Formats: sequence, C-alpha cells, structure tokens
Amino acid sequence: MTPYKRALGCLLALAATAGVTLGALPDDARARPKTTASATGDHPQLRALLHRLTTADGSPGALVTLRDRSGGTVLTSGLADVRRHTPVRADSRFRIGSMTKPFVATVVLQLVGEGRVVLDAPVERYLPGVVRGHGNDGRKITVRRLLQHTSGLSDYLNHLKPQGVIDDPLAHHDTRDLVRLALAHRPDFAPGTDVRCSSTGYLLAGMLIERVTGHTYGQEIRRRVIEPLHLRRTSVPGDAPGISGPHPRGYVRTHKDAPLKGSTALNPTFAGPSGSMISSGADMNRFMDALVRGKLLRPAQLRQMMNTRPTGSPDGGAYGLGLESHPLPCGGLARGYDGGVPGYQTIGAVTVDGRQATAMANVFPGETDAQDDDMRAAIPMALCEDGPSP
Repeated sequence: MTPYKRALGCLLALAATAGVTLGALPDDARARPKTTASATGDHPQLRALLHRLTTADGSPGALVTLRDRSGGTVLTSGLADVRRHTPVRADSRFRIGSMTKPFVATVVLQLVGEGRVVLDAPVERYLPGVVRGHGNDGRKITVRRLLQHTSGLSDYLNHLKPQGVIDDPLAHHDTRDLVRLALAHRPDFAPGTDVRCSSTGYLLAGMLIERVTGHTYGQEIRRRVIEPLHLRRTSVPGDAPGISGPHPRGYVRTHKDAPLKGSTALNPTFAGPSGSMISSGADMNRFMDALVRGKLLRPAQLRQMMNTRPTGSPDGGAYGLGLESHPLPCGGLARGYDGGVPGYQTIGAVTVDGRQATAMANVFPGETDAQDDDMRAAIPMALCEDGPSP
C-alpha cells in the first residue's frame, strides 16, 4: 500500500493502492493543453501557472474561476477527458472534498444563532453516548472544537482502508460506522490543547445537525445555503455516484510514475459531511463571498467563525470555524478552504473586499509535488495579480 500525503492543509484524501481496478489509461492519451479564458482579462502569471499545471506538473486539466466587484473570468487549461481529448469547460462541476466543511459549519453556526445549539456546550448534550471509549469523551469536547479541529479526535481517514473504497466505489458507508472507526483509537491530544485537522469532527457535526433539526445535513445545506444563494451547480449527492452536468473526469495515480486511472463515479458517503459535495468554481466563489460578507450568518456567529487559531504553518495559516485564513502577499487575508477527494484537488478563498478565486485540478491522489505547490500558489496569485498592493 502506498499512502498519499495530504497536500494542502486539511485535505480529504484517501490512499490509493497498487493494482486498483479503475481502468488504466494509456500513457500517450494526452493532447497538447490549451489555456483559455471565458471572459476578458489578462492574468499572464495565472495563465502560465495553469499551463504548467497541465504540462510539467502532470494534471490532465485545471481551471481557476475568479471574480471581483467588476466582473468574473474563468481560465481553463488541459483536458476534461484524456481519452476523448475534450477540453475543460468553464462551467465545469467537480467534487470539492473538504471544501464541504464550510457548508456544514455554516449550518451549525446558523443553529447557534437560532439558539438551538450552544457553541461551547459539550458534544454529549446533542449526541449522548456517541463519543466514548479509548480515552475519547464527548463530555469534554465542545461543538466549537469539532469545527475548529481542536477536538483531538483521531481522523477516521487515517484508519479507513482505501482499497475497500477503490475496489467497491459504489458501496454505501454509514457515518456512524466511520465515527466508530475513529473512536477505536485514542485521541491525538487532549481537547483544546492543539490544532490538527480531523474530518471525524465534521462527521459528528453532520450527526449533530440531524439530531437537532430532524433533517439530514444535506437537506439543511440545501434549504439554508444552496437554495437561498441560487447555487444551481452545487449539490449534496448522498449515495448518488455520478456528477450531473458538464464535468471533467477525475483521475488518480497509484504511485509517482503510474499511468492515470479514471476515478469519477463513486459513492461519496465515505466522505459524508466531511467532504461529499459537488460544486463549480462560480458557485464556490458566490458561497464564500456571501459567507464572509455576512449574508448567511448573524454578526456574532460570523465573528466566531473568523476568530482563528494559528496552525503553526510557515505561511501563517490559521483555523477558524470551518474557514482557514492565510495572509496574502498583496496585503490582507484570504479566507477559504481546500479539498481533495479521489479524482479532484480543489482550493478556494475570498477577501472581504470582494475578490474571489477557486481552483481545480482533476488528478488526486497521486499528484506531483509540483502540482501541490502550484495549486497552493494559484489562489494568492489569483487574488493579488490585479489586486491591491501592500
């Protein structure tokens, strides 16, 4: 088994294994990438980065969707389907992995604003008896700590057998079983004493939403976020394995020099409320912009979401409640999230003055270090290339 690292912060990642039966693609099933824009705009550095992503970095295709108060642009490069040599479309939909987490956090914080959830109450109040065993104790973990990755709970993704997901991609995974998988292991640290990404916390947040509202996390996200913002390309697919509408095929590599293997159709319940959603660049920008501008949360809950705790990363990154913040080279902060799920690597962020950017590459896991670096660089470049100077 060859494990794959989490490339960008709190990625929802699965290890791939040699010999997976996803249908190998020929090494030469590639066409010369082209970089295009769906609207006027220069962005020469970003165009060069996209071209590099789909040539030297090894991703079949990539896109960056940008917007500010004056308008929007979508830059695309490379291929949506390497067999058919079809280009990446500007209106593509794709799996967003851990970028699902801000949606879940938004619903929880709306419930806080409605007085139905207390942010600093123990998880035990809402999920009695669920977080117990092996040193895990829901009486000592607050709702806030679930959302800010300070719960100490072991990340279930460190214990999920990836071969099972890859060999049977359409299988249903029950969220409670995934939580039990994590709770079979001792916590990584005492609650509140450190910060470390744990998707287990967001599985529990999804369960909390269902316990408090009587509806699934997906139903509440649709009612509270997707429908009010008219996010027509965004969905919580449940058990549905496909991606509706135009979308690039997703790919994985089992090791560094392996050929691409298709990984588009899968049952996203293995990710659940920690990373199952589908969206587009334009929809993600609209959602994140509405979130930081207070269109979805009351002022008190928005302040709580944006109150961050440093992660210790060299770039000054910090975790809020369902949002990460990073200082920009042109001044100010970018607030957003990143994601990785079999087939797709994503990252996006916005600024409070209205600059927005979301990027996608359609190979993960098995992406190169160079792809990770350029995906990490894409957002500050997109937000700063024509933005304000320090």
